[in-house]
Amino acid sequence: MNKKISSILSQKAIFYLLTILVLDLIIAIYDWRVAIPGLVLLLCLAVYNIVSNFKRKKELTKYIETLTLNVESASKDTVLNFPLPLIVVELDGTIVWYNSLSKGVFGDSKLFEKNIDSLVKGLNPNELVSEKIISRTAQINFRHYRVIGNFMKTAAAVEKTDYVLLLYFIDISEQVKLKEKYDNEKMVAGLVVIDNYEELMQSVEDTMRPQVLAEIDKKITGWMGFTEGIIKKFERDRYLFLFEFRYLNDFKKAKFEILDEVKNIKYGMIPVTLSIGFGINGNDLEENLKYAEASIDLALARGGDQVVVKDRESLSFFGGRTKEIEKRTKVKARVIAYALRELIDQAERVMIMGHENGDMDSMGASLGIYRLVKSRGKEANIVLGKPNPNISRLIDKLRENREYDGLFIKEGDAVDYMSEKTLLIVVDTHRPSFTESPRLLENASQVVVLDHHRRGAEFIEDPVLIYQEAYASSTSELVAEIMQYADENLKLTPEEAEALYAGIVLDTNNFTFKTGVRTFEAASYLRKKGVDTGAIKYLMQNDLKTYSAVSDVVRSAHIIEGNIAVAAVPEDEKNQNLIAAKAADELLMLSDISASFVLCRQDSDIAISGRSLGEFNVQAVLEQLGGGGHMTVAGAQLSGVAMEEAVKQLEYVIIKYVKQYESDGKKIN
Repeated sequence: MNKKISSILSQKAIFYLLTILVLDLIIAIYDWRVAIPGLVLLLCLAVYNIVSNFKRKKELTKYIETLTLNVESASKDTVLNFPLPLIVVELDGTIVWYNSLSKGVFGDSKLFEKNIDSLVKGLNPNELVSEKIISRTAQINFRHYRVIGNFMKTAAAVEKTDYVLLLYFIDISEQVKLKEKYDNEKMVAGLVVIDNYEELMQSVEDTMRPQVLAEIDKKITGWMGFTEGIIKKFERDRYLFLFEFRYLNDFKKAKFEILDEVKNIKYGMIPVTLSIGFGINGNDLEENLKYAEASIDLALARGGDQVVVKDRESLSFFGGRTKEIEKRTKVKARVIAYALRELIDQAERVMIMGHENGDMDSMGASLGIYRLVKSRGKEANIVLGKPNPNISRLIDKLRENREYDGLFIKEGDAVDYMSEKTLLIVVDTHRPSFTESPRLLENASQVVVLDHHRRGAEFIEDPVLIYQEAYASSTSELVAEIMQYADENLKLTPEEAEALYAGIVLDTNNFTFKTGVRTFEAASYLRKKGVDTGAIKYLMQNDLKTYSAVSDVVRSAHIIEGNIAVAAVPEDEKNQNLIAAKAADELLMLSDISASFVLCRQDSDIAISGRSLGEFNVQAVLEQLGGGGHMTVAGAQLSGVAMEEAVKQLEYVIIKYVKQYESDGKKIN
């Protein structure tokens, strides 16, 4: 810096001296005696210039040194008298300096040489070196602080180790209290629905109905009375209530005991069950009401008798341990059938798609819809990916019939055929990621969803028509009902009738699980259409190798929590999905087994098949692993984990579910 300034100051003097020297040389050419005084003058000027520059440099250096000293003194004074608690930490976490205000934060006057990590978690310097500006929140001695930090070079800094971390502590306790107060006083919107109202009213005498409703009102009002909120019955079976957010945790801690309390109201053969939906953390009360409506729709779609809490970005589920109640009325089936028929008539082409690794229920429902579309004079195709051993016999049988030429198409062809007037009908799933072709779903402008699984958090966006009934045994049952109302004279081929019947047989495990009156009515309808039970047996047959593999998996199962079987299919086996599903069913046939889970390799994922006899909710367990289904039949997929890790994760959520269930004073038999 000094050299630069000195250079600038001396440039003009050198120029002048050189000019005098040149002129003096010119004079010397004509008369050297005249040039001698000029040379003497030049030497004098040069000496004067050198002396002047030396003095100037000395003064400038002294000024800069004084300025630097003042700055350093100011910096030291600023650090020593900094108005916030300040701690200096070495890279290993050792505290090497702190100001007096820091003592008030930690309540300890001896902070020197303590490790910062022992005082505040998450402030280890070695873990923070990649951050330019460090910002954390911490709770210390019941106070809340915003901790801001930055790295600074030491005086002799040469390497990265020659740094220290400066941490500043800003007390934000009042802001945290204010935020908590704001959050606690936010309004929560809730909806309560008596989800079996029609069946309940039909099961009691006319004179007893007011008494039943009055008792339900009393239970619900008493349940939420401590919140001092607002409750209003706005329909015969629906209640709206508003209360402050602080009370929601009280409901959660009590595990929404209202679900069990109302079941004690017994005037007929049917117990009372409620569905409850909450909307929280919306921008305003109106948005919370929308969240509550979405929650109650989800709770009802999952079979009722449960609570769904919808946050801005997440969903929470509580309850849902009661089996779905079969609806006696078929009004909805008739309405859906008419609406679906209208959509088919308006479409130019119809694409039908089930879930990936489709089973007999998915294919049976697809073929039923295919026949309905053809009866309306429209072109239809079923989107099918790679071969699947679950339905290989049925596919081979269909390909032998020339009538089904061109029925199945690949994903790429389906996307090419897709247009604004193409109707996409998704069967046996409502989760976009589980469909045969999520890409086709993204390109579809009109989507219909037909499914019998309990609704999960993931759902196909904006379908034009939804028919999702969790009470139904299978999607084939729902499609069989729709076909009867959509076209009374509909003619099914033997292959189509057998596929629908086989779908019901598969999902009910030969009419032993999840069957109701409407299940047998659907089966009876298909039987009238010419179902050959011998052909069904052929479609469901196993070869000897598959049977042996299933037996080996059953033999390898181990029992946890006394009555829950867990097994894994060896990764070198073929047809793993088929073996896993059949092994899960077989394990339930053993005495003292209330639920079974079988894991298998599915490409790069681990698939889990869950089955139960009804008391143990396999859906609630597998939902924690991203899956879904029914209380008695459910599945899930885990990505990026080894089989051993997948088994550990599954066992963890099973044990967690059992402990929670037992904490309610119940026991899984």
